[in-house]
Amino acid sequence: MTITLFILNITFTLSIIGMAIYRTHLISSLLCVENMALTLFLMITTLSTNLTSTTLIASPIILLTFAACEASTGLALVIATARTHGSDHLKTFNLLQC
Repeated sequence: MTITLFILNITFTLSIIGMAIYRTHLISSLLCVENMALTLFLMITTLSTNLTSTTLIASPIILLTFAACEASTGLALVIATARTHGSDHLKTFNLLQC
């Protein structure tokens, strides 16, 4: 394992730990998810360039597209919950209620 992939694995692990620990605000949870998606993008890009495989060339672009869609959906969710609940604290949400 190269040092680049090791650092990316540590970054992904830290974002999972950050998601588990800092669950007070919705925006911090969404930032951890975005960090995970970007780390996966960098991992797949690094692996596809190292392996020089033609089948993996489209994978990073597809993952980056999904990450952009996730970011826009998350921002819309933060705006909607801030308007309805008055804040983005996760403890004020009732997840069982639609």
